[in-house]
Amino acid sequence: MAKDPKFTAREITQIGWYTARMAKRGIAGENVHLGDLQKKVERIIDGARDREVQQAADQAEAEKAARKARAKNHRK
Repeated sequence: MAKDPKFTAREITQIGWYTARMAKRGIAGENVHLGDLQKKVERIIDGARDREVQQAADQAEAEKAARKARAKNHRK
């Protein structure tokens, strides 16, 4: 499995909530379906990964723009 991203407070809370619900269902018995909650947790993790990728791209673009601006100002 890939490295987990840094989660926001909301994502941590949601994952904790779904984990608690899975534990509660686990107490109910071995044959209880947990797939729906597991999919929700995976969706949160995937969203956090996408957010980190987007933030990295935005930061790289901002750094590129800053370098370009510095180069333009240096020429004057």
